[in-house]
Amino acid sequence: MRLLGLDPGLRVTGWGVIEVHDGRLRHIGNGVVRTRSGDPIGDRLVALFDGVRAVIEEFQPEGAAIEETFVNRNPQSALRLGLARGVVLLAPAHAGLPVAEYAANQVKKSVVGAGHAAKEQVAMMVATLLPQARAESADAADALAVAICHAHFSQSAARIAAMMPAANVAGRAR
Repeated sequence: MRLLGLDPGLRVTGWGVIEVHDGRLRHIGNGVVRTRSGDPIGDRLVALFDGVRAVIEEFQPEGAAIEETFVNRNPQSALRLGLARGVVLLAPAHAGLPVAEYAANQVKKSVVGAGHAAKEQVAMMVATLLPQARAESADAADALAVAICHAHFSQSAARIAAMMPAANVAGRAR
């Protein structure tokens, strides 16, 4: 299964594509979509949408995951980040992909083992789990971490779903 991870931002949105096969992870690609801070907000949102859509067209993922963002400082910055996040979420949904969302702490715990890990620790574990990957930036490494997190959670969900019919049959046999 090919998965797209996204780390949304208005100025820089990271993306990472991995493949999961028999529990093994393989790096496919990573990078960033950049916008120019002097451009009108509408133009920047279009650039984000078009950039993520181009990644989807090039790599043909079967699912996507996006990191939830938390900003508690400047309300104006939080609003702009929310707009960017909405557009980044819309692009894979518009392409018909199932989209999962993960809290930053959930991504860090899944990849590093600690929910409050530093960015450097996340990047180090991404490099360990995907040794062939050379993340273009911290944003791209974060996006790969989101994809890894989604791979872990989706595999667990698939295993549980596969066990459910057997559990229901066994429960009725009693």
